[in-house]
Parts: sequence; structure tokens; C-alpha cells
Amino acid sequence: MTDSAEPVRLANLEPLGDATQYATQIHGMISYSPMFENFNLAEIRLLSHFMQAYRAEPGVEIIREGEPGDFMIMLIEGRIEVFKQDRWNAPRIIAVIAPGKTLGEMSMIDGEPRFATCVAAVPCMIAVLTRESLARIILEQPILGAKILMELVLTLSQSLRQTSSKLVSYMDREQSDQT
Repeated sequence: MTDSAEPVRLANLEPLGDATQYATQIHGMISYSPMFENFNLAEIRLLSHFMQAYRAEPGVEIIREGEPGDFMIMLIEGRIEVFKQDRWNAPRIIAVIAPGKTLGEMSMIDGEPRFATCVAAVPCMIAVLTRESLARIILEQPILGAKILMELVLTLSQSLRQTSSKLVSYMDREQSDQT
């Protein structure tokens, strides 16, 4: 079940076919995956039919800050470094992503430009879920679709809470520095 158009950013990666062959491996990582921790093996297998797997060599950009996005990724193997440009346009590392984690959920949902650049730090294998595939899941497998949407909402909500806490901490620190 492949999408009709491969996302442009993924053209630099080696396609491995649909992610079905990695379903058991993905299920084995769910304890590390907040997004899929409540999914059983049958649900992961079904979801994997709608995902495509890719391999990325070290140094390859998987997601680029500022580009439009219509897919999210789950890291199956390897390590991804996340960079954000600072006010001088210098890339600053803001996170290192381990297997089981997901990236790109915000842009997949809202279509807005990517927030950060994601680069393979070592050889990586990823599973990709596009917005088009998510729409197909919702139509063809509504129970699975509802579960994915609920997990996306929870993931984004938790991310917003963490970001808000950091912002308040920075604001408190700045205020105490001024006094």
C-alpha cells in the first residue's frame, strides 16, 4: 500500500518497501515509543501496511527546517540528531532521537513548515507515515485511525506542556537576572 507520490525529502533515502517486514521489530520498541505504546502487535502490523521503510546513511537530512511537511517518521534503527537554526542561522543541536521515537507529527497534521532539521547521525532505518496514508487509515480502518489520532493529540499535547514549562522556566530565570 504505497502512496502515489513519494515525499520529496525522502528521495535521498534508500526505499525498503512497506514497513510490514519490520512490524515485529517496531512492536518490540513500543515501550520506548510514547506514540505507539498502547498498540498491540496486530495493530502495529496493520499500521505498518500503510507505512514505508527507508534507510538513511550518516549525514543524510531526513527532514529540513522550513520545508513543507506531509509525513512523520518513526526511527526503527540508528540515531537521529535534531538541529534548530539560532538567530544567527547557525544550526544548534536540540535533541538526539533514539529508536522507537517519532518525529514530524506537527507538520504531518498541519502542513506547516518543518520546525527543525533531522539528520541521520549513524546508519538509520525509519518508517514513514504520510498524511495521505493517515487519511486512508481513517477511511479504511476507522478504529485504528481513531487510535492513531488520539495518540497524535496526546503526543502533541505533552510536547506543548513540556515547551510551556521550559518557557516559564526561562522567563523566571530572566526575571531573576534582572532583579
